[in-house]
Order: sequence, then structure tokens, then C-alpha cells
Amino acid sequence: MELTLIVLLVIVLALFFDFTNGFHDTANAMATPIATGALKPKTAVLLAAVLNLIGAFLSTEVAKTISGGLINEGDGGVLISPEMVFAGLIGAIVWNMLTWLYGLPSSSSHALFGGLIGAALVGAGFSAINGGVFLSKVLIPAIAAPLTAGIVAFTATKIAYAITRRHDGKKDGRGRFRYAQIASSSLIALAHGTNDAQKTMGVITLTLVAANMQEPGTGPAFWVIVACAVAIAVGTYSGGWRIIRTLGAGLTDVKPAQGFAAETSTAATILASSHLGFALSTTQVASGSVIGSGLGRRGAEVRWRTVGRIASGWLFTLPAAGAVGALAALIAHLGMIGIIIDTLLGLGVIGFIFWRSRRNRVDSSNAIAVPDVAESGYAVRISGRRVRKVSTKTGTVPPLTAVAQSAVRDDKAAREAERRARAEREAAERAARKAAKKAKRNGGAR
Repeated sequence: MELTLIVLLVIVLALFFDFTNGFHDTANAMATPIATGALKPKTAVLLAAVLNLIGAFLSTEVAKTISGGLINEGDGGVLISPEMVFAGLIGAIVWNMLTWLYGLPSSSSHALFGGLIGAALVGAGFSAINGGVFLSKVLIPAIAAPLTAGIVAFTATKIAYAITRRHDGKKDGRGRFRYAQIASSSLIALAHGTNDAQKTMGVITLTLVAANMQEPGTGPAFWVIVACAVAIAVGTYSGGWRIIRTLGAGLTDVKPAQGFAAETSTAATILASSHLGFALSTTQVASGSVIGSGLGRRGAEVRWRTVGRIASGWLFTLPAAGAVGALAALIAHLGMIGIIIDTLLGLGVIGFIFWRSRRNRVDSSNAIAVPDVAESGYAVRISGRRVRKVSTKTGTVPPLTAVAQSAVRDDKAAREAERRARAEREAAERAARKAAKKAKRNGGAR
């Protein structure tokens, strides 16, 4: 009875982690299209939620990596107990909530791995960890994936701007990349569901195997897939607006062509890793792509201080989540009373973080500043030759920044020059017609 209750608690906690994973990683797919005005904020998160739900049913390779590869099996079954899985999830959730509070796009995946590893080390020692799987399918992808995505995004951005460059003074048409962004960001959301929902599936399956409720080496049951798909979709719809702000406007100013290149690079990297069973961080891939696209667009500025903060979060994710998981595992060794203490402490920390977040609320209305969206759209002439005005809740239109004002002046000057040139051509044509008529009359008189 006690074991069954612990397993039930683990499943509930795992689904809550899946929920936090959803809102923590919404920015991976939707920060850039929101920043460029390609999608409205609430439309973006709804689309991401639906595609995360669908993506969760497409593959289970990553789930098998977690449930049957990362944690070793011994004579008595898998070398981790449901209590240790419970403790590991607490470590992952606490780190997810903390990084969300500070708007850091850290890795939910690495938080989960860190929590599980910390708990497993306390519960069963170093023999519980499969070092080969950890190195080949977690650590190496963690280093290689953002670099690969960044290089691909840099190259794609260069190509996108090269093939749309105009030298005749006419519009370059890059605003149409906004429509392509809808497709590319949707592909990321689908890939995120395929990769990240599986991690929770793997945790629940690992728990069931550890409790002898499922055969070792088997994949997740259908009910586990459905539950995880729904949990990550609901989490995705809730937003995660703090991290959307960081990825959409904190790293670099994103333009439509640049955003499309970043999103395509992110989706390709994630889908390839899901097929190979690599449990990489979609957050690291998305961040690497945004940075690469910023470096690839001439005139763009990458904010390296923000990059440094994010990189620090990446560096500390595994050990920090592991430390919390190990501490929770030590308490869980007390038995059922330890599980209760862990639960109460975890709820207390989560409640405090949520209360603290209310002091500086970030939601769909202020995640990306309206002038940033207007600038991005104006820079590629989204709506004819004028800045598309966006009304706020108070009914006012925010003033344009210096960049947008400069663009307005340039456009006015170009229109005035075009008007003068057209007037001169018309005057020349009228003069030519008059001269021709006069010459015709003179010729007839002779």
C-alpha cells in the first residue's frame, strides 16, 4: 500500500514537472514570432500547445533512453527506487521554477537529469549511473547541439539576407518571412512535444519498472503517453512569458528573416536528435539559434551580458538540480515521513517563488515591448510603407524608438524624392508632347 502511494505521488509530481517543462520552454518555439509580430502572443501559445500535444505521440526513443539507459539495472532490477525518483523530480522542479523567476532559458531536460542523478547517487551510489549513456546521449549533445544550431542559424541568416537583398531601392520583401515563421515555429513546437514530453514518459516508466509494476526494457504505456502529452500542452498554453521576453528581445533584436532562420535551425536540430534518441535541451538549441542568427544579420547586436547569464544557468543546471535532488533523497530515506517532508518543503519553495513572481508580473501584454514589435515589422515594411500602429490597453499608441523614427524619416524622404521625380517626368512628357504638336503644326503650315 505504501509503495503504491509513493508511485502515485511520483506520477503526479512527474506530470507537474511536465507542466513546468511546457511553460518553461514555450519560448523556444514562440519567442521569435511574437517578437517580430508574426503571431499574436496568445495565438502563439495556443498553437504551440496543440502542436506539443500532437508531437508527444510521434516518438518514444528519448523516453527509452531515460527509462532503460541512464539508470543501470542490477540483480534486483533498476538501481533506483520510486522514492529516489520522487526526490529527483523535486530537484528538477525547484530549479525550473527558480530559473523561470529570473527569466533564464535554462534546460528543463538537464534539470531532470541532474535531479535524478543526484538522487540516484544518494540512493545507490555511482554504480546506478550509466556513464556511457550519460556522456554520449546527454553531455556531448548538451555541448554540441547549441553550437551546431548556432552555426546553422548563422549560415541560414546570411543566405536569407543575401537572396533578398535589393540594389534598386525597392522593397526587399523580407516581411513575407513572417508567414514562413508561422510554419517554422510550428515545427519547433511539434519537435518540442516529440522530444521533451518523452522525458516525463521515461521518468514515469522508470518508476513503474523500479516498483516492479512494468517489465524492464519496455517502453511507456499508452496512458502514460496521453497523460504526459496533455500535461505539457497545458503548461505550454500557460505561457512562460518571462523566458519569452529573454529569448524574444533580450538576446538580440529579431527580424522576420532572421527569426525564420533561427526557428528552422532549431527544429532541424531537435528533430534529428529525437530520431537518434539524444535527450538534448531544446532551450539550449533555441538559444544557440537565436544567437547565431543575431551574428548572421548585418547590423544586429548580440547582448553578450545576457548570453553570459544564460550560459551560467546552463553550467549550474546539472549540479544545482543534482544537489537539491540529493538533499531530497536524504530526507526521503526517512520513509513515508520523509516523503511528506519533501512534499511540504517542495510546495513551500514553489509557493514562495510564485508569490515572488507576482511582484514583477510578466504576461502576454508586456512580455515583448510593443515598440520592439513595431520596429521589427517596420524594418521590413510589413504593412505597405507605414508603421503598423498597435494600440495598448489604455488606447494609446506607444511612441516609436529612435531606430523606428529614423526609418520613418528615411521612408518620407524616399517618397518625397519619388514624388519629385514623377512630377519631373510628367513635366518632361508634357513638354515633349507640346513640342511635337508645335513641330507638326509648323510642318503643316509650310
